[in-house]
Amino acid sequence: MQTKLVLGVDIGGTKVAAGLVNADGEMLFNLRVPMNTSGSASDAMGCVHNAIEGVMQANPAVALRAIGVSSPGPLDLHNGIVLNSPNLPCWQNFALLPEIQKTYRIPSRLDNDANSAGLAEALWGAGAKYNSVFYVTIGTGIGTAIVLNQRIYYGRTGGAAEGGHMTIDFRAPVRCGCGKRGCMEGLASGPAIAVRTREKLAASSDGARILAAAGGEASSITAEAVVKAWRAEDPLATEVLRETADLFAIWLGNVVDLLEPDVIVIGGGVGAAITEWFPYIQRKIPDWSINPRAHEIPLVAAKYGADAGIVGSAALWLCEQPSYEPAAKI
Repeated sequence: MQTKLVLGVDIGGTKVAAGLVNADGEMLFNLRVPMNTSGSASDAMGCVHNAIEGVMQANPAVALRAIGVSSPGPLDLHNGIVLNSPNLPCWQNFALLPEIQKTYRIPSRLDNDANSAGLAEALWGAGAKYNSVFYVTIGTGIGTAIVLNQRIYYGRTGGAAEGGHMTIDFRAPVRCGCGKRGCMEGLASGPAIAVRTREKLAASSDGARILAAAGGEASSITAEAVVKAWRAEDPLATEVLRETADLFAIWLGNVVDLLEPDVIVIGGGVGAAITEWFPYIQRKIPDWSINPRAHEIPLVAAKYGADAGIVGSAALWLCEQPSYEPAAKI
């Protein structure tokens, strides 16, 4: 095994994944541990330590070059603080990066999880041959990244590209975890798909295959169960996923009008599960864009899948991506 590797850490709402990555974007070792978001801040930090130390203990001969960490936002990138992530309620203004630096005394860097994954895809993955990449990860939440010429676009203060919190229905009956109504995340993330499915199931005689995929309990329905039922030709599951695909087409039509990227790369657990819907979404995007060439923008599946966060966290050190610098105060 190579000796100068980067340890990438991907923190999510249900797990912490960590692994060793080389300069070619190859993951040589990885593991996953559960994430505790319902306990204290220290409990959650213990999960992160378990992942990092698990990698180190399994690879004692490796001399680490650095540690890269990705977390759901919003973040204070300059100070390494998790501010108030909807998917990490255990951490409010939590100094994540200082804690890692104090414990391991290895050069460390923190970034938004979608930024990191998008960078990995732009460097070595599905977006590697394009200059401008719009990356989307669909899972517990919906995260996005804008990568231009293999560099993350941060905006003025580091808060750019929170595309999952763009409102597309301000009359939506429920609020997103961020507090806004009608966010894309609140409408089409994995948990949102499950909520919409349960609502439809309560008012329909269809959906037997959805219930079967969920073990017979409506409360156990997940987006993955809906996809499984759709593949078994359940009509209610088909209705839910078509509605989800239409939401993505509306949202991405707006993204095309705003950014006109060279490519749209979709990853995440739910994203990987609905790849068969990508052609439908791509056909529908021109209905929601004024760009006459919107149909030319490819919609492709991410290369790294569940490993994107690990590889992307390491990519923060393995490319010429500069660390985030805050905007000057006026």
